[in-house]
Amino acid sequence: MKLVFATNNKHKLEEIQAILGNEFELLGLEEIACNEEIPEEQPTIEGNASQKAFYIFNYYGYNCFADDTGLEIEALNNEPGVYSARYAGEEKNPEANMDKVLQKLSEINNRKARFRTVISLVLNGSEIQFEGIVTGEILREKRGKKGFGYDPVFLPEGFNESFAEMDLSVKNTISHRGRAMEKLVKYLKTLD
Repeated sequence: MKLVFATNNKHKLEEIQAILGNEFELLGLEEIACNEEIPEEQPTIEGNASQKAFYIFNYYGYNCFADDTGLEIEALNNEPGVYSARYAGEEKNPEANMDKVLQKLSEINNRKARFRTVISLVLNGSEIQFEGIVTGEILREKRGKKGFGYDPVFLPEGFNESFAEMDLSVKNTISHRGRAMEKLVKYLKTLD
């Protein structure tokens, strides 16, 4: 099955392709010549995922899935949440985002956090959503060079390594995106 994953993020594409294997032909936005910024104007993670998937389906005619992810920190009233990518500003700088989180938590001992991903799948105009959550805590400093986004400051529950210190194969089995993708893949396999 040919599917578009509505992203230009090479890390996400690699992560998802590793989970999907060879059963699906995964295309990124580059491969369908979608060069414009896809709107993300919704107040929720679910809304943004839906908006992105329908944008590709409506304007490019491809069956598509899109995800949106938020880091939700308990002591910050679930901030940054839907604003995770642009928490420190519109330039979407991961280092600045992590620095802002670390600064806001500097005097706070409750470090509980979770990553939440929602995937919106649009097939022939119908939508279904899948959610994945991983709980953990925010470290007091950045650790590791792998991954992207907030990975260097997130320690998943039950592990001693941040997401940025883990091998991709380990991260995929426990990550929020991995869990949502697992549900998506399970669903897609029922269609064949």
